[in-house]
Amino acid sequence: MTFLRASRLGGGVRYTDAPRRRDELLRRLRSAGYLSAAHAAADLEVSEMTIRRDLHQLAVDGLAVRVTGGARLPDGDGVPFELRSDRFAAQKTSVATTAAGLLPADATVALDSGTTIARLAELLPAGLTVVTHSVPVVTACASRPDLRLIGLGGVYNPATRSFGGPAVRAALQDIVVDLAVLSATAVGPDGVYCSDPYDAETKQALAAAARSVLVAADGSKLAARAPIRFAGLDAVSVLVTDPSAGEDAVRAIRAAGVDVSWAAAA
Repeated sequence: MTFLRASRLGGGVRYTDAPRRRDELLRRLRSAGYLSAAHAAADLEVSEMTIRRDLHQLAVDGLAVRVTGGARLPDGDGVPFELRSDRFAAQKTSVATTAAGLLPADATVALDSGTTIARLAELLPAGLTVVTHSVPVVTACASRPDLRLIGLGGVYNPATRSFGGPAVRAALQDIVVDLAVLSATAVGPDGVYCSDPYDAETKQALAAAARSVLVAADGSKLAARAPIRFAGLDAVSVLVTDPSAGEDAVRAIRAAGVDVSWAAAA
């Protein structure tokens, strides 16, 4: 994905006030998923050093993660899991319900972390074997005697409520699943994206262990951006989304060979 430089603000406005400038940087960061310090300095007509200090403060506040040349969003846009779960809640529930209906009977499925997948875990049909690193998924499945549960342990990430790292990736090398159901921060015509390289590695390992991949993403994700592509569309068999997704975005994804399954309108 190419992150375009934001247009210069009109009207000769200069962002010399630090709180106002940081609000603008955060707005741009949340819009694009990544922010170039050099581009932001030119656009806001301040020094690059000033922007770097601002990004450092945003990182201290937990609103950004510093990377070479700028900053990216932290996991989940820096928003706690509970609050992210409330975003587009009706659409996520609709997507989860549709995805549950697409799961093969008696299959082995890998379930990713994420708020939409957590909803899916509450709707699983009987007879499945569930492989997961997600604590909400484990919690939903643990009390179900009609499911077989395989938990993947590793380093716990409170932002995603899931485990990751070398232990998870090593365990997945010895597991084959029929279907991996993945979440995403953004879905575009050239792939599926997230905001954190640690999370990306786990998603890639889940996809590699699967015979096919389903991405569950509400319509807002098709208009979002994130800095790290963890899979090309050639690795995705099915996208489940809802009617709030833009028609042009869906058309491009279908043109790449992905089946799009529509959830009911929320």
